[in-house]
Amino acid sequence: MLNKLRFLTDTLATPIGELVLICDEEGRLRATDWTDYDQRMRRLLARHYGEEHFTLTPTHNPFGLASAMAAYFDGDIHAIDSLPVATEGTSFQKSVWHTLRSIPGGQTISYGDLAMRVGKPTAIRAVGLANGANPIGIIVPCHRVIGANGSLTGYGGGLERKRWLLNHENKNKKRGLSRAGSSVRSVQDQLPVF
Repeated sequence: MLNKLRFLTDTLATPIGELVLICDEEGRLRATDWTDYDQRMRRLLARHYGEEHFTLTPTHNPFGLASAMAAYFDGDIHAIDSLPVATEGTSFQKSVWHTLRSIPGGQTISYGDLAMRVGKPTAIRAVGLANGANPIGIIVPCHRVIGANGSLTGYGGGLERKRWLLNHENKNKKRGLSRAGSSVRSVQDQLPVF
């Protein structure tokens, strides 16, 4: 019989709702979502890890993840740049999620641009589906992808949250920039495994 994965959970009150953080025992984020989408998150975890193959253990601020997220919501948008993540998915999904982490806070790109960065310029629809299947929102910033005409398009947490996140990042992109310059480079060099 396989050992069950033990995931640690915490919640964080944010200006746009309560956020759930789920990490493994090594401190790598496995999922984030809004508590009003709890059932969707549980289905995602069951699909990736098997319904009977993990447990969720409530814990306060495991590995400082909630503190980093709180700093992000307080305006230090680079506080989450180097948070470790790991998740299941296809190799294509993982390449999209990996590429999302290279989009700096306060910037957006189109789905077409994301497809180009992934090396699949004609796979715009597939890139959009992979973007939408991202289980680690905000940290893996799927919200930074917009329509080719600059319009806001789908976001699992709702367009109002996407709008808030983009405005928040744009307003705070210069805050902590000296630290962020080196952080972005280190994130590029040490992007997570997925």
